[in-house]
Amino acid sequence: MAAGLFRWAVGLWGYSGYQSPPMHGDFEAQRHWMEVTTHLPISVWYFYDLEWWGLDYPPLTAYHSWLVGKCGSLIDPTWFELSKSRGLDDPDLKIFMRAAVLVSEFLIFVPALLSLKRQLGRFRSIDPWDALIAFVAVLFQPGIILVDHGHYQFNTVMLGFVVASLSAFYAGRYLWCSVFFVAALGFKQMALYYAPAVFASLLGVCLFPRLDLVRLVRIALVTVLSFGLLFAPLLLAGLKDGPVTGDSGKILEPPVPLLSASSPLIQHLRDPLAWYYPVLQQLFQSIHRIFPFARGIFEDKVANVWCVANVVVKLRQFPAALLQQASLAATLMAILPPCIVLFLRPRSNALLYGVAATAWGFFLCSFQVHEKSVLLPLLPMTLLLAQQDGLAPDIRAWVGLANMLGIWTMYPMLQRDELRVPYFVLAFLWSYVLGLPPTTLSAYAADQRTGPRQTVGPLVRALHLSLYMLMMVWHFLESMIPPPDSKPDLWPVLNAVAGAAGFGLCYGWCVWQSVKKSGLLDDVSAGPGKKSLVAASEGGKAAKGPVQVGRR
Repeated sequence: MAAGLFRWAVGLWGYSGYQSPPMHGDFEAQRHWMEVTTHLPISVWYFYDLEWWGLDYPPLTAYHSWLVGKCGSLIDPTWFELSKSRGLDDPDLKIFMRAAVLVSEFLIFVPALLSLKRQLGRFRSIDPWDALIAFVAVLFQPGIILVDHGHYQFNTVMLGFVVASLSAFYAGRYLWCSVFFVAALGFKQMALYYAPAVFASLLGVCLFPRLDLVRLVRIALVTVLSFGLLFAPLLLAGLKDGPVTGDSGKILEPPVPLLSASSPLIQHLRDPLAWYYPVLQQLFQSIHRIFPFARGIFEDKVANVWCVANVVVKLRQFPAALLQQASLAATLMAILPPCIVLFLRPRSNALLYGVAATAWGFFLCSFQVHEKSVLLPLLPMTLLLAQQDGLAPDIRAWVGLANMLGIWTMYPMLQRDELRVPYFVLAFLWSYVLGLPPTTLSAYAADQRTGPRQTVGPLVRALHLSLYMLMMVWHFLESMIPPPDSKPDLWPVLNAVAGAAGFGLCYGWCVWQSVKKSGLLDDVSAGPGKKSLVAASEGGKAAKGPVQVGRR
């Protein structure tokens, strides 16, 4: 109830694009997709008026938009009237749209969190009070509230499916893990941030401690069938309605992803008279819209490697293909270590650390990153609070710093949306709950229950407190001193550079913790002829069936 009230209170403030023509922001994008999906045939969804917030999310978002739009049209059809409702700022529409986010979150995200909390505590001796505090801290994660219920998006639907996938993995239900993760990918393509980690973990449970070919085939078949069901309405609509044509009556030919349009195979497949062409047309167009490589290597001022590099060398002077290749190479290098760990030790306590490190690698190094994408690495990091000793000072300190940095780097966007007050209120609430600066320093003090091994070391304490001080000084200077005319983006750029440095530290910590928790270091120290306790326990768990992470 309290979580819902806080979300609704944030929703009373501004949102993306309020009375901001010509495009009106993300709120209008979500509303427009409801307009398109409720009035036009499915076969036209990914082709219609692409200059005005053309649909560029996977099919499950489109189906969700259709459902929400149908419900809204029962209340007031003018909210989603085709071509006549653009830029609508009706107060009643705002209430409905806010309620749609809240209901979607409580139907998918909250039950998934409860399921994961139950799985994490099933085989561990976690204090009920600590578990409750961790659950409340995850529910009140400030970034999710500010972006979904302030700025306006439906990220918690995608994140809810990811949490459900993790819960299924912990329970040993790998087929459901695959289904839920395909649903996450089908709702937002940003779930790809987690894909390598999930793939490595699922492959690992099929190969270690011994090859389980039947499980591997079943997971592969379920994954393919899930994607097939996801795209089936779109492809069947293409067969039923035929090829989509432009205003001139010419059949549209969308780009072919990852392949040269001049190759003989593609020329053969793109025959507009072929019976299968409408299916390929729908598939190619949806993929082209979902993965917009032509937009550039980053959006706005994002706290990642490329935005920082752009301060020194203007990246837009380089060919887009070169930037894509550079980002691909950097991303692969960043995600490889945690994925190797999860592949070799899929049943270890390293899962959440590895998933978080992989997401951080994508955020810091991948192509076409938005500032809001920081929510993806923040989720698995915040879920660490629900693990055994998750409220120990060292974990609280790192999880708290990551979240505070995350919302701080989004402050320029939140400021444009008139969300300053919710930003500061939620930041202070989060810091108070977890014992973080500026309200208290308890996360950096020794905890008698966990012992000295889980306290924050002096070097880490100095780094963290320096970042907190930097954030506070930045806020003071940004509010008091206008940037010079020659450098109008001075404060957002400084924000992005400092944020990228902090996120780099979070990435390094997650990678290191994933290696430690996996038991690989124990194997190295034990020597080639011996087996670590973690590896030995994994073998026993695999023989018994469902994964029992953390059982002692």
